[in-house]
Amino acid sequence: MQHWPICTIVDSMPDSISPHLCVRDAAGALEFYKKAFNAREISRHAAPDGKRIMHAAVEMNGGVVMLSDDFPEYRGGKASTAEALGGSPIVLHLQVEDADAAFKRAVDAGAKIAMPLADQFWGDRYGQIMDPFGITWSIGAKVKQLSEEEIQEAAKAHF
Repeated sequence: MQHWPICTIVDSMPDSISPHLCVRDAAGALEFYKKAFNAREISRHAAPDGKRIMHAAVEMNGGVVMLSDDFPEYRGGKASTAEALGGSPIVLHLQVEDADAAFKRAVDAGAKIAMPLADQFWGDRYGQIMDPFGITWSIGAKVKQLSEEEIQEAAKAHF
């Protein structure tokens, strides 16, 4: 497997973790994340074929998300996007000040509602969307500060 260069901003954050998404259309994903999540593009490196992106990074919500187009030719011909794999067990979470505004912005940008936004038993206004590239994102905002005991009691009542 060939390794792609890592963007400078991530190299300067040695004690951090950044998800790296493999998508079918990295250029489209970059534009979607800018529109849906107010992401700021940090870097974009084209592959030698000039058609795909071998590495890109965006800053959003205080973190860095890296992404690239799929390169199945380096994985024995197997695609590795969430769509090609039939989904992903990973959900990327955005904790925000205003969940309603963030959720609406993502849906207006083309995301599909996976779990409607609602007040949850743990004190957040929370919901999930699926982006046009098969990645699930959760969006939450604290609306009520609860103690651990209150959350446990609310969980028992909920389940």
